[in-house]
Amino acid sequence: MSGHAPAAGARHPLRFGVWALISGTWASLHHPDDPVDASWRRNRRQILEAEALGYDTTLVAQHTINPWSDELDGLEAWTASAALAEATERIEIITAIKPFLYHPVVLAKQALQIEEISQGRFAINLVNAWYKPEIEKAGLPFLEHDERYAYGREWLTVARSLLEGRRTTFHGRHFDVDGYLLRPEDRFRDRPRVYLGGESEPARALGASHADLFFINGQPIERVRAIVADVAGRARAGQPPLRFGLSAFVIARETEAEARDALAFAWEIAARDEPKVAEMLRHIDTRAVMFQTHAQFPAIGTNGGTAAGLVGTYDQVAERIRDFHAEGIETFMLQFQPFEPEMRRFAEHVIPRVRRLAPHAGGTPAVAS
Repeated sequence: MSGHAPAAGARHPLRFGVWALISGTWASLHHPDDPVDASWRRNRRQILEAEALGYDTTLVAQHTINPWSDELDGLEAWTASAALAEATERIEIITAIKPFLYHPVVLAKQALQIEEISQGRFAINLVNAWYKPEIEKAGLPFLEHDERYAYGREWLTVARSLLEGRRTTFHGRHFDVDGYLLRPEDRFRDRPRVYLGGESEPARALGASHADLFFINGQPIERVRAIVADVAGRARAGQPPLRFGLSAFVIARETEAEARDALAFAWEIAARDEPKVAEMLRHIDTRAVMFQTHAQFPAIGTNGGTAAGLVGTYDQVAERIRDFHAEGIETFMLQFQPFEPEMRRFAEHVIPRVRRLAPHAGGTPAVAS
């Protein structure tokens, strides 16, 4: 089965999500009103408030080592997600996983347990590792880029089968699983959702064949349109059409001048982070297309950040979101700084404008698959 990008936007209601503050910030370490705090208490407060404000989903990224510095705190994604599943009632919880750090049998069991705790609000986000120390310092091999995706394809094949309640046998290059069965199976739907992102050819191929939603890093709409068209047009082997999400950093204000001033200040304080950024970049996989795109479109925030263009007046930001939705983007996973006040501002001033611009693009329950 193949999909077409414009139809995807019409078919799936628009949803808003927030990145959990697992590293204490998604922008500068030096913002005077946003102290770096990756604590469980802050993350719990953040996601509970996001749920109360009407956000539909959250992404809990997985970094065993904080990429800013291994001396800085970082939230453990999977234990935190289990706790968030119990603390929340409605919001979807998406937790990232780097396949090299977890065997798919163990991870599938953990995912099914969080699915049970959340009553059908859980999803996994497969991430192809790019930060070498996280893998290499643990004594694990950091495979070449395309080989990591080959490993991830086997990993996800095993994990998806187990998540679907199947007795699983798989014999491949990396995994040898013989008749494994996990119980209890999912009581709420066929299985938790699978999210996957990336811009390289192996990422697009794996997303098209194995994911439910494909995440795209923030970048200009013309590039997003091309990625959606390419990935949506690939074979799905009888699965429902692939959905799409976009990561973006938002700076929304009442006037353009205020938005420009806020962006200029963000760049000013970001300059103070340059030594740590340079050190981090010494340890990345340079074949990761995310960093090649970032070099073309410098931005505030991670994963494309402000390159998506969600900077401007409330009306301008709402109109750009509407335009992305028309191109097939269903889920907007958002970053802000200072995070909580700007998260509130977006919920108060931008979400209602988007709903008025696209009255048939209301949110949908996270349990839908």
